[in-house]
Amino acid sequence: MAVNSFDGIREFVTSAQTLSFTAAALELGVTSSAVGKSVTRLEARLGVKLLHRTTRRLILTSEGEAFLASCLRAIDELAESESFLTTGQQEPVGRLRVDLPAAFGRRHILPTLIKLAVRYQKLDLSISFTERLVDILNEGVDLVVRIGTLKDDGDLVARKLGSQKLLICATPDYLQRHGIPQNREDLLRHDCIVGWRNGTRKTWMLLDEKGQVYEQEVCVKHEMGDGEMLLEMVLAGGGLAQLPTWLVQDFIEDGTLVSVLEQYEGAEMPIHVIWPRTRYIQPKVRMIIDELIALAQRDAKIFRPDVVFESPEEG
Repeated sequence: MAVNSFDGIREFVTSAQTLSFTAAALELGVTSSAVGKSVTRLEARLGVKLLHRTTRRLILTSEGEAFLASCLRAIDELAESESFLTTGQQEPVGRLRVDLPAAFGRRHILPTLIKLAVRYQKLDLSISFTERLVDILNEGVDLVVRIGTLKDDGDLVARKLGSQKLLICATPDYLQRHGIPQNREDLLRHDCIVGWRNGTRKTWMLLDEKGQVYEQEVCVKHEMGDGEMLLEMVLAGGGLAQLPTWLVQDFIEDGTLVSVLEQYEGAEMPIHVIWPRTRYIQPKVRMIIDELIALAQRDAKIFRPDVVFESPEEG
């Protein structure tokens, strides 16, 4: 008897999403034992364990998580193809997982994604906020926005949206109590507030006399998980911090914060949108990329775009 490559897929996906054979059975209109047997046969065919069974619930294995992500992408592609055939338009369909940098993502990317989700009713969003570069392929992420220099990776495609300029600032009260730093060596004596980065040197990006970027060691007083937390600590008078202009410019202009060491400022960090390399970019992914490119062009004060953008090509 020929084996159908799709046997057990529906049962596995439903079980993985509900974490219960019983709940999956109710949704599929079959018995829980039938669902369990279908998943067991699928595991035997693949030669891997997809789900750990306990008396209370199901738990995805690491292989199960990766396979579920692949199954969901395939299901979404089929749904998009069906939508195109029935409507003649490639409307974004299915779930899209997006990971964003915390402060920047909430302030400047999330509003655009919310508008798109409201406009396209068949688009389902899963949005997370982290400062680390997630493992897109293994974690099933469709699209990420990241700030900072990227490593070369042949499995990923990146498009630069713009860059953010960095400056060092503190409250007038802090500077009155501790003095105004005059040179970069003073950063080894002041209370400096930095972003939390596990196992890395605590440095700030400064410009030298030739306009070249270099990393300056600083004396770390506080470590914060994201830009909003950094800003709160600086505003409270907790020390010096190096922050992007989009986050602190209003406070600089009204005098709440004071920019220091201006002779060294001007370093910039690139902002990229990143996605897995593939021969076919799903309509929902392409649509989000195009919207982010348009956003960067519209909001030049925030993104400081310095490149001519093109719509993404297939990987």
